[in-house]
Amino acid sequence: MRSKLNSLCTYAKGKIAVENLNAQSYISTENMMPNKGGIVAASSLPSVQYTQQYLKGDVLVSNIRPYFKKIWMAEYDGGCSNDVLVFRSNSSCDPNFLYYVLANDVFFDYATATSKGTKMPRGDKTAIMQYEVPDFDTDAQLRIGKLLRSLDDRIATNKKINDNLQQQAAALFESWFVSFDQTDGEMPADWREGTLGEITTITSGKRPPMKQPTATTEVSIPLVGAASIMGFTNAVLYNEPILVTGRVGTHGVVQRFQSPCWTSDNTLVIKSEFYEYAFQALQRVDYVNMNRGSTQPLITQTDLKNVSIVIPTEAILLEYEKIAGTLMAMYESNRKENERLAVLRDSLLPKLMSGEIDVSNIDL
Repeated sequence: MRSKLNSLCTYAKGKIAVENLNAQSYISTENMMPNKGGIVAASSLPSVQYTQQYLKGDVLVSNIRPYFKKIWMAEYDGGCSNDVLVFRSNSSCDPNFLYYVLANDVFFDYATATSKGTKMPRGDKTAIMQYEVPDFDTDAQLRIGKLLRSLDDRIATNKKINDNLQQQAAALFESWFVSFDQTDGEMPADWREGTLGEITTITSGKRPPMKQPTATTEVSIPLVGAASIMGFTNAVLYNEPILVTGRVGTHGVVQRFQSPCWTSDNTLVIKSEFYEYAFQALQRVDYVNMNRGSTQPLITQTDLKNVSIVIPTEAILLEYEKIAGTLMAMYESNRKENERLAVLRDSLLPKLMSGEIDVSNIDL
């Protein structure tokens, strides 16, 4: 059986004073991440006195360009912009179940299809409440919500662990190679000032051959520097650990790739025997003052190669590589597990909502 979304929830209508909000508790479409990626801290607060309120357990969905799939289940009370829809479950609906009803790709497809406007489509609030939802009893709702939430909780735990692992590697780099001796600020006698180009190889990325056949591809290989994922059947452009940052456009974002990837020609590719050291050094580059572009940011290979860095002894570099490499190997393992868990969650969700999977006998 099916019913309408308005049988499960309503739009929240409360207001909250902006003076009671901060960068974490204020949510707008700008700090909601696409593809169900949750939220990040807001860059600013609105200039109005009051804004829309949300409560812990509410489900927030960006109402601008629904196809971006921006959704978050509130973990605390706060406020949000009017471009964010706040769904509040009624007494007969489990909040976790409501979240997964709305996190289903089918819902975002519906919201997009019924949206208004072309340049910046907005969801139709009336039509959204007419979205058809599965008619499950409370017990089934709880079981579905708990099953899917257990996967998301594990993903969240892995992300927290990875944040800590990154912080450890960065703190170790800071302690060994930035702080030096806190009493006089001098580096050890057998260390020296050098350039990033001395310990790395930096080249521009290259576009993959667009005529490459893709129909029989079994494994998708990411194309870095573009918004799509493309698969290729023949030799991989980069099949070794590399670091990638933007040559044109976004600067300062350094991505790690330790599995096959293609890169577009608006990137710079960095290889190094001292991979972890190079990664931390790249995080501390002043990309703003390096910019050579006028209409859009631009940096060159030479600019990056000439970045001044401290070059310690090879023994120290190898020791850091060993410790940081162990930390980041754990990071990579957690990241891969999260990818598998997300695939499992996204494959289970529509089957659970359609009733294809019976949850009555699942012990949670």
